[in-house]
Amino acid sequence: MEMAVFILFAALAVGSSLVVIAHKSPVYSTMSLVVTLFSVAVLFVLLGAPFIATLQILIYAGAIVVLFLFVVMLLNVTREEMPQSGHTLQKIGAVLGGIVFASMVALLFWRANAAGAPEKPLSAGLVSLPGLARELFTTNLLPFEIVGLLLLVAVIGATVVARKPDAAGDAGDAEGEI
Repeated sequence: MEMAVFILFAALAVGSSLVVIAHKSPVYSTMSLVVTLFSVAVLFVLLGAPFIATLQILIYAGAIVVLFLFVVMLLNVTREEMPQSGHTLQKIGAVLGGIVFASMVALLFWRANAAGAPEKPLSAGLVSLPGLARELFTTNLLPFEIVGLLLLVAVIGATVVARKPDAAGDAGDAEGEI
């Protein structure tokens, strides 16, 4: 039963992630990202990490995707309409990248099956909440704070880009008040 749930949600995660990158509408892509993140949360539960699954749903599917959707709607992004010709170099690069990715995944599976059991199994201390907090706030504190700063800069940048200039211009109003 566990294998069936894993296969179902792994296929759903892969399928919805393909919709994220392939759909022309940014709103549908964002909603497909919610499905992808929820599927990954289910996979975390299957791995025995319900806390990380909860964080996945609350932080990523709850906050970040809502922020993406807010920015997409704030910027009033519509369907992308580009001509189909003239992108042969991009298509070749995408195919080559897909082949490299598939070969790396195949190599990973081959090494995992050839090695047998892992040398050092995970202990409860490594996957527990205190262990995660210790690693996050001691060893990885600077990257954690940098990610928070990057998210703040992204929100400020999206707000600045979304502002529509006045028809008369802001400079004329400032000179008249002096």
